[in-house]
Amino acid sequence: MLTTEQRQNRETAVRFMQAHAVPQATAWDEQGEIPRAILTRMADQGLLGTFIGTGQGGRGWDALSFGLLCEQTGAASASLLSILTVHSMTLQAVAQWGTPEQKQRWLQSLATGKTLAAFALTEPDIGSDASNITTRIEPEGTGYRLTGRKKWISFGRHADVFLVMARQDKLPVALLVPRDTPGLTVAPMTGLLGFRSAGLAEITFDNCPLPAAALVGRIGGGFSHVASASLDLGRFCVAFGCLGIIEACTLDAVVYARRRRQFGVPIFQHELILELIADMITGAKSVRQLCYHAAALRQAAEPESILETTVAKYAASRTAARVAGNAVQVHGAMGCSSQTRVERMFRDARICEIIEGSNQMQQLMIARNGAAEYLREARRLEKGTGDGVGA
Repeated sequence: MLTTEQRQNRETAVRFMQAHAVPQATAWDEQGEIPRAILTRMADQGLLGTFIGTGQGGRGWDALSFGLLCEQTGAASASLLSILTVHSMTLQAVAQWGTPEQKQRWLQSLATGKTLAAFALTEPDIGSDASNITTRIEPEGTGYRLTGRKKWISFGRHADVFLVMARQDKLPVALLVPRDTPGLTVAPMTGLLGFRSAGLAEITFDNCPLPAAALVGRIGGGFSHVASASLDLGRFCVAFGCLGIIEACTLDAVVYARRRRQFGVPIFQHELILELIADMITGAKSVRQLCYHAAALRQAAEPESILETTVAKYAASRTAARVAGNAVQVHGAMGCSSQTRVERMFRDARICEIIEGSNQMQQLMIARNGAAEYLREARRLEKGTGDGVGA
């Protein structure tokens, strides 16, 4: 059950997305661009820094309220969700690991949406193997020089500042790099399967000069602290965004199945269509529980929230891809056309199985970390009975 405040926050998100995003999302997808004015409207409504405290320019929303915003954004436009995600990941890094000076310069500007950010980790030859990125910094005077390339960077086309993962020698580092830094160039990316209006770009850093104040966190903590916290939030955003895709696809499939007639009756009366819809409804309800559980643990700052968020993202993205496929199937030929939003959501849902860690990487994390729970239970049972599990 949602609290009164959470219901109000959800309604704020619903009203905004229904008024400004849902009617335009397909056009954005076709044009390959989300107008900056939409992000300005989100900023004006305080929707770009909801989880930051009111004293720092945010709205002070709890974790579930932020998740509900991501859900409604995903239901409207996965591309807009992607922009919200990477902006929030950078905001999270500054709030958690930034120096007082960095917070003074960036935190309120990011939380209010005056400055928009992107997260730059992936490289042309490095994706899941993030520990081997080649982008590097070298000390020069009191600062650094940054050299390297990043690719598939959501909102890279328009971001004002980038949270960049790099290395100093063998030590991972995180840096805040403004867009106007000399030597930084942006190449837009097109011809994409999904997230077509998320402003993806390839970023090149050609001996870019940076002050020492660009470093976020300590040298050596770029992955273990800064990136891991940002990616955890990114997975949280994507999990709830996938829930939005699931709910939207299920809604459209049910409405269409009630209206579309074949063999003299609505196709909703055909049992194989009902089988598809039953699977969609079950997926929606199960994913919601996983997402809400992850939000509760995140709000309580429980250590296991990281694993449960990973579980939620993995399950939600797999379910979103399946449900979107079912929605296309229910719509038949119409589902293969941009006249329906399920066609766009089918493409976007596939991307959600890759971003913020591919599903295969999520499986490794879940198995390795989740197995510890079962090993502890096995030891407890052995101590209590003297017999091993399954004896």
